[in-house]
Amino acid sequence: MAWFENILVLLSVVTGIVWLLDALFFRKRREARGGAAHEPAVVEYSRSLFPVIFAVLILRSFIAEPFRIPSSSMMPTLLTGDFILVNKFSYGLRLPVTKQKVVELGEPARGDVVVFRYPGMGPDDPARGVDYIKRVVGLPGDEIAFGEDHSLTINGRRVTVQPIGPYAGAGADRDMAGALTQRVHLGDRTHQSLQIYRYADPRLVGNWTVPAGHYFVMGDNRDNSEDSRVWGFVPEENLVGRAFFIWLNCQGWFCTDGFDASRIGDSIR
Repeated sequence: MAWFENILVLLSVVTGIVWLLDALFFRKRREARGGAAHEPAVVEYSRSLFPVIFAVLILRSFIAEPFRIPSSSMMPTLLTGDFILVNKFSYGLRLPVTKQKVVELGEPARGDVVVFRYPGMGPDDPARGVDYIKRVVGLPGDEIAFGEDHSLTINGRRVTVQPIGPYAGAGADRDMAGALTQRVHLGDRTHQSLQIYRYADPRLVGNWTVPAGHYFVMGDNRDNSEDSRVWGFVPEENLVGRAFFIWLNCQGWFCTDGFDASRIGDSIR
């Protein structure tokens, strides 16, 4: 939602300048004319709104930002309609709009669920720059392989997977019919993923070497996720933050198609 951030920046600048110019110059002139002159509406609104808008901008740009999950690519960890919070300072502080990193604070770890700006499959890709969410599987320098048998290998070592059973969560009777749930041990992290053989996509099979300054990401719904296996690596500068909390699950406008209170307060692992 870069457009929203841009609007916040613009409103902060405009209201701040109006308030500052009035405080430095115009208020004194009004007081010199008798001190009873009424404060112009534009100044009154700017003085009232600037602290609120600026606080929201700081909170959203440097601390936490809300996102909504639009697809099933991260099931069963995240469901369509989940509203999540993303930690904006996990991987360093970036300036709004320009995205220039100004403070180094950390780097993604294997297994992190991250939001990033989609790098696209070329400069003309219309989705380029859209916010995506996936799980970090490969770090810079890693050798990644995903086989036709749905096996994931990192640096020559096969990732341990333990079958749990048929998927019985949201959508099990529709898009996820026949899906199997499995427990994945990714480094020192453990999470669940789905396996859906009937959705097997030949583009998802292959071998990749993660270049410096980039990350290899995958959806937990492995057989139904277009990710680094399809469109390539995520540059470090495209990272937005680490997803850590679900604060709502709502289907449709104003929850007209469903509301799942059990999702509220779940942490993202």
